[in-house]
Amino acid sequence: MKAWSRWQDWTNLVLGAWLFVAPWFLGFAGSAAAAWNAWLLGVVVVVFALWALAAPRSRGAQSWLVISAAWVFIAPWVLGFASVSAGAWNAWIVSVVVALAALSALAGIGGATKGTARPSA
Repeated sequence: MKAWSRWQDWTNLVLGAWLFVAPWFLGFAGSAAAAWNAWLLGVVVVVFALWALAAPRSRGAQSWLVISAAWVFIAPWVLGFASVSAGAWNAWIVSVVVALAALSALAGIGGATKGTARPSA
């Protein structure tokens, strides 16, 4: 796998950037919990997506993206902004897509290593 070429990582990079700007575009910047969660986790997703783009064989970057997506998904309930529909729905949709893209990339990493030749015993 060549660096800077996997579509899943580019997808997650764009989704992280979207997560960061969403409070302004979707109008929930006035909800502190929803907005700060989006801003902080948007940066986190962008950083892990850049790591995944630069090191495409790194399982760590994809694993952290899945963990970050899990937090983004449960955050509306944990942080109490599930009633802020724009912020909550944005978090739920973005988190599912980030997790699916990262899991897809992880599956590709696993598949790439399974086909390598091993010395016979």
